[in-house]
Amino acid sequence: MVQPTGKFHLGNYLGAVRVWKDLCDLKTNQNLYFGVADLHAITIPKPDASNFKQLRLEAIASLLSIGIDPLKAHVFFQSSIPQHAELNWMLSTFAPMGYLNRMTQWKSKSNLKESDEGTLDNTSNVKLGLFAYPVLQAADILLYKSTHVPVGEDQSQHLELTRTLAENFNKMYKKRVFPLPKTMLAPTKKILSLNSVAKKMSKSDPNQNGVVYLNDSPEEIARKIKKAVTDNISEAFYYDPINRPGVSNLINMISGTQRKSISAVEKDIAQYKNHQDFKNYVTEVLVEELKEPRLKYDNLIQDLSYLEKVQQEGASKASEVAEQTLDEVKTTMGFK
Repeated sequence: MVQPTGKFHLGNYLGAVRVWKDLCDLKTNQNLYFGVADLHAITIPKPDASNFKQLRLEAIASLLSIGIDPLKAHVFFQSSIPQHAELNWMLSTFAPMGYLNRMTQWKSKSNLKESDEGTLDNTSNVKLGLFAYPVLQAADILLYKSTHVPVGEDQSQHLELTRTLAENFNKMYKKRVFPLPKTMLAPTKKILSLNSVAKKMSKSDPNQNGVVYLNDSPEEIARKIKKAVTDNISEAFYYDPINRPGVSNLINMISGTQRKSISAVEKDIAQYKNHQDFKNYVTEVLVEELKEPRLKYDNLIQDLSYLEKVQQEGASKASEVAEQTLDEVKTTMGFK
């Protein structure tokens, strides 16, 4: 699932969604499901309905632009399949509050800070949907009896909860209804903001100069990389995330983009003896990698009827599997 929060940035691409394309490229008989998590998106209220609708379609366009083939995978809006919400409620009866309370993302999204005693301030304003959305995420996965889930590193905690809920359900009813899905982490590490390496690259960053989007023009990419935080060492560029976080972040981007090891990238950049040449090389690598997705996205976003058609067809096929699973769950629990 990917949230409809706008266009993909480099962190999304290298951290998760390019793996989705790789799965589509494999010759396999496995079913692939790629959803736009619009129900998750409203855990932070969206007052502008027309803009939210546009963001949902942009997410579909973004998925297709990176190479997701709708003939090989089911692409759909989460909200188009009501079984997601229904299974979410059933799984919530197996979800311990203590486990959910240990989740890190709802705390960071609520801007909560821990006191010296380890307690959180102002939790009374946290919305239930935001606190409990990992259960809905588990439902998204288990509804299709997924065996492997490609996610970014920051979502691995939620996959652990998914396995726990599946295991609890199976034990309760002494039946293996749900498989225990395995986490597929992208080989690239977390991509950091270009202008503040203390935080990851994010669409919500108030300073958008720190975010490289897949549909940025070559000129925009060049401008952002030129302003990227580095350091005062110019005679050599090497990977040292502790002492050289800015340079290491750029090296990490090259490594992920070119699918090369860090040591191989270090050999490639050994010739550069100043920051300008090094950053020009980073720009060249990113512009070349993102050229095709950018052109595809620009074409796709002009054809909203096609995007709607893709998601409707994907939802129709995915709902058949979702209904089968939910029917089995209801039968197991005694609803049928």
